[in-house]
Amino acid sequence: MTHKGTKTLENNRLLLRRFTLDDAQAMYDNWGSAPEVSKYLAWPVHTSVNDSREVLGSWVPQYKNDDFYDWAIVLKEYGDTPIGGISTCNHEDKTKMVEVGYCVGQKWWGQGITTEAFKLVISFFFNEVKVNRIMAKHDTKNPASGRVMEKCGLIYEGTLRQSGVNKQGVCDKAIWAILAQDYYSTHFLEDRLN
Repeated sequence: MTHKGTKTLENNRLLLRRFTLDDAQAMYDNWGSAPEVSKYLAWPVHTSVNDSREVLGSWVPQYKNDDFYDWAIVLKEYGDTPIGGISTCNHEDKTKMVEVGYCVGQKWWGQGITTEAFKLVISFFFNEVKVNRIMAKHDTKNPASGRVMEKCGLIYEGTLRQSGVNKQGVCDKAIWAILAQDYYSTHFLEDRLN
């Protein structure tokens, strides 16, 4: 892997950029304070904008590290205001693997935004960082997250029973992944068909 750090990524609709401390109010308003957004996640609901500032205060200094990947998801029609985030939860250099997690404010669910953001990140990791495996996992009670993974080309690999903990307690985790060989063969086929 050739770590590149959190580089700005974009398509026609989205901008993925580094968080700044100035994003605290948007984080709090758009997803940090919403219990339904973190229902199947482990992080606590933000009870004030100070909680969001503390989180950002722990992330922003880490951008100096080339192996730190944490993007604010910005819907361009809203200016530069983040509506969610996507990041690596884990990475292993020996196996050239990254694990990705994401969340978007409920107001923007069902609009394909998370799928678009994840596809940008997948392209970046395979084409620039040269990873071999991108994985993601979700609570089996949250199948919508699995649909995002499937739309992004990840393959369901199995369920690890009672292997995770979130706000719902101990949970089963569905594991999804895409390998570089899957990604490049899929894109090769898509290019040939178009």
